[in-house]
Amino acid sequence: MYKNRRSRLDRFFKEYKVEAILFSNLLNIRYLAGFSGSEGALLVTPDSCWLLCDSRYTIQARLETVDTDIIQFSEKKNSLASLIEDQKLNNLGFEAAHTTVAAYREFAACLKGCELVAIGDSLDQIRSVKDPNEISKLSAVACLASAALQSILGIIKPGVSEAFIARELEFEMLRNGAQGRAFDFIVASGVRGSLPHGRASEKLINNNELVTIDYGAVLNGYFSDETVTLAVGKPDERICTIYSVVKDAHDMAIDAVKPGITCAELDKVAREHIHSSGFGEYFGHGLGHGVGLEIHEKPVISPRSNLILEEGMVFTIEPGVYIPELGGVRIEDTVAVTKEGCRILTQIPKELICL
Repeated sequence: MYKNRRSRLDRFFKEYKVEAILFSNLLNIRYLAGFSGSEGALLVTPDSCWLLCDSRYTIQARLETVDTDIIQFSEKKNSLASLIEDQKLNNLGFEAAHTTVAAYREFAACLKGCELVAIGDSLDQIRSVKDPNEISKLSAVACLASAALQSILGIIKPGVSEAFIARELEFEMLRNGAQGRAFDFIVASGVRGSLPHGRASEKLINNNELVTIDYGAVLNGYFSDETVTLAVGKPDERICTIYSVVKDAHDMAIDAVKPGITCAELDKVAREHIHSSGFGEYFGHGLGHGVGLEIHEKPVISPRSNLILEEGMVFTIEPGVYIPELGGVRIEDTVAVTKEGCRILTQIPKELICL
């Protein structure tokens, strides 16, 4: 599995004309080698792979990795420099997007006769297409999170605070086996629904208003992301109209997902519907983002991305409309691209739930 993942680096070896690539981003290290420790470095050539870690992680590294040589270090940069010298490398690519200027200068000073070649955040694209094992893990964590929300719907009622809902949801996820929450949950009710990132506050839920809940869990290192907007009582007719517009945009976008179209083209499907319905100025963010070992990763579904969708990509579809002093609606599912369309991984039905 990890050899197959590392084969995705072939184009970077050729494009940047480097003999090896050094990884310092721990998520990319986990993806390429399986190591889940909090300190380490990974050096990859077209034929070999070395993981460098300190004594805290040597045994763990041997248990978690395959087809990888383990090197224990007492001082990382000196051990790396020795390895690079032993391999007689003339040039070395590195993750410029994850390397500070100070770290670059310090490491470069240790090298002898080896050119450092900056590779930007395009390296993170190696994780954008998920293999079946990853999709299985993403499906499992999505199911866990959805089930947790389903089980606490009964507590969402007038007089209960947004923060209480967020806490109960997190507790339920943990009880069901989640390793943690994916991010600070958004629970935004009434006029606070106009805040796209309205983290849960002490505001009490009122009757006849919408409540937007954006939540996710972490399981086996993989993240979930889902947003449900539900009704407590009978909200204002204007806000219900907005819900219908957003729901239609969400459904149209999901129907449009398929290999071969660009992220920008997919974003346009939902954006044009919201615009034609008179709410275009109130949809300011992109349609979605990749989900995997991070809650936000590639691909980015936005008007500025010409990346072409491929089978195995996993990302969110989350159109929203946010009107100041009135409220807002966001509806979000996580989908996996299939040969002919997509499979929805998140589980809560997106018809308006009335409590």
